[in-house]
Amino acid sequence: MIWKKTWSSIRWKIVFIYFLLVFIATTIIGIFIMNQLESYYMDSVRDNLTRIVHKSGMITSLSEYDDLNKHKDEIQDNIDAWTKGFEGEIFVVNDDYQIIASNNENVIESNAIDLLDKNVVVQGLNGEKAESNGLTTTQKQTKNLGFPISNLDTKGVLYLRSDLTSIYKTINRSKEIFVKAMVLALFITVVLGFIIAKSITVPINDVTEKAEKMAQGDFSQEVSVKSDDEIGRLAEMFNFLRMQLTLTLSEISNEKTKLETILRYMTDGLIAVSLTGNIIHANPAAMKMLHISEDDIKNKNYDDIIKDYNSNLILENLMKNSEGSGSEENFDYTGCTFAVRYGKFKDENDLDVGIIMMIQDITARQKLENMQMDFVANVSHELKTPLTSIKSYTETLMDGGVEDKEIAQSFLKIIDVEADRMNRLVKDLLQLSRLDYQQEKLFKKDSNLISLLKSVVTKVELTVKNKNQHLNCIFDINSKVMVVIDKDRMEQVFLNVLSNAIKYTQDGGRIDIDVIKKDSKAEIIITDNGIGISEAEIPRVFERFYRVDKARSRAMGGTGLGLAISKQIVEEHNGGITIESKEGKGTKAIIILPLAPMRGIRNIE
Repeated sequence: MIWKKTWSSIRWKIVFIYFLLVFIATTIIGIFIMNQLESYYMDSVRDNLTRIVHKSGMITSLSEYDDLNKHKDEIQDNIDAWTKGFEGEIFVVNDDYQIIASNNENVIESNAIDLLDKNVVVQGLNGEKAESNGLTTTQKQTKNLGFPISNLDTKGVLYLRSDLTSIYKTINRSKEIFVKAMVLALFITVVLGFIIAKSITVPINDVTEKAEKMAQGDFSQEVSVKSDDEIGRLAEMFNFLRMQLTLTLSEISNEKTKLETILRYMTDGLIAVSLTGNIIHANPAAMKMLHISEDDIKNKNYDDIIKDYNSNLILENLMKNSEGSGSEENFDYTGCTFAVRYGKFKDENDLDVGIIMMIQDITARQKLENMQMDFVANVSHELKTPLTSIKSYTETLMDGGVEDKEIAQSFLKIIDVEADRMNRLVKDLLQLSRLDYQQEKLFKKDSNLISLLKSVVTKVELTVKNKNQHLNCIFDINSKVMVVIDKDRMEQVFLNVLSNAIKYTQDGGRIDIDVIKKDSKAEIIITDNGIGISEAEIPRVFERFYRVDKARSRAMGGTGLGLAISKQIVEEHNGGITIESKEGKGTKAIIILPLAPMRGIRNIE
């Protein structure tokens, strides 16, 4: 990897380019010079041999003989005379390919085809001048020339052969010298190329290193300017870029921090979706509202997520509804109400990029508004009923009914009952108000939960007997479960829950009370097999004035505030209360209270 990185450096690329250029140039020059040198020597040898032939008059003399075979001795004498001082070989070959004369006595009467270049001999006998370079039987390099001996018909061939060994030694020596010179030149080229490349790459590497550190977030880098050429200009522009980039990033960072802080702490959800359906950004509030995670944002499409909440909010519909300007709508999901406002956002070229969606959880606001309306309607209704009764009976008495003592007494009792009902309602409302504003003072102390429940059971025993119901205390009545409570308020809670169980359980029904210690908590479980509550109504049982069976509740004297008050009191004790029920199968109320801490001395009641 290091080797690969080194050779991919521009420094070595420059050196390699210099090396390659010099190598190619010297190679081409060397080949050209060697070829020219070889051609020069070959031409020189050929010219010398041709000049010797023409100067000595060999061809003219031999052409005068009618039959070369008859004048062998005379021709041999002439050959010996002609070749004095001649370093090459001369052969006279007749038309039967036989050497009849030569300055090499060993080959006379030998077959020319076996000793000489066949092509030269054949072409000579065909009346053509021939030339070739070849090897002798002793593997010597030679220059071969063939001159036809003829008058009217070709009679033979004058064959000259010159040893080229010394010439090729000279050429090979020249090649060796040239190769050494080329190697030296290439070495010098590499050294000079490295020095030149270093002068170019060192400033570039400096800029690269500083740029890498800047990419890692260190913007304090500055490149020293050492020249006025292009590299120096590059360094100047790098420094200028660094300053401008530092300023720009500082501004962007400030704006980004502001924006991230705003988005992070926004109570409203914000989602940005691209035109392809990818979620670009979702703030924590949006992720919490839609119950999605970072992995969902990365791996899921917007439509796949939103269609589970509201199919009308798929991207296609959002784009269509946002043609003119932004749009908004509400939707409900799992008991929550959300208000959605959305619109397109564009890039610097005013082209659509995606959709920005604002999601606001208006459940609490909607619930508050509904509760306010229900509260006013319920209070008005609860007050109107007894007031109407009181008014009607009062008018009857005023119209003469007072004279009939029996009727008057009956009407006055009804008026008294309705007044008590109004009094209970007002009293419950005042208590709720005090609990809401934390004006209800609680006198908490260590108390035995078992003793309190036994007292509560005693107070409802008569009612239970009247309905022939079975009230069972499953817990050990002799045990102790210590909690820190306001006894009066918790007694009110237990009486309220137990009274509801008795009211909504048919005659002869069963009611169980149990106490369980679990971790540092005490669970009081009150179970009945009464009429039960439908699943849809369970989330609303703790709402004020909410009645599951409104007609029966009012007939039994209920105000619809009991469970709301009970929930407030239990929560003031750092506990909780829940209802589990199935319609027609009974109801289970679970009240959870923290156990009292261990103390050395307790004031137990």
